[in-house]
Amino acid sequence: MDKAPSTRQLKVAREIQKDMAEILRSKGMAAFGGAMVTVSEVRVSPDLSVAKTYVSIFPSARAEEVMGILEENNRLYRGELGHLVGKQLRIVPEIVFYLDTSLDYAEHIDQLLKM
Repeated sequence: MDKAPSTRQLKVAREIQKDMAEILRSKGMAAFGGAMVTVSEVRVSPDLSVAKTYVSIFPSARAEEVMGILEENNRLYRGELGHLVGKQLRIVPEIVFYLDTSLDYAEHIDQLLKM
């Protein structure tokens, strides 16, 4: 059973979410093959060494391609994040990208309700 995240974890997660969103936005949609990438949530491990970064991708048909691009450029993004949070954090967390499918799920439920 997981315990609730600490206040520090939540603050660090919020900061990383804001900064990662800005980093990805600055790349532009062209960097992701015309897809729009949004950072929907960040969860940080208790020791602040890993940041699970959940992204939603529109259109969702490009999700696999975009996830590949994110993984390929992971070190670059971590480096940029390091420049932004380097003053606040001793160790820049490792970024692990996860696909957030909650929008697709909501859309699917919406379609089912319309039947």
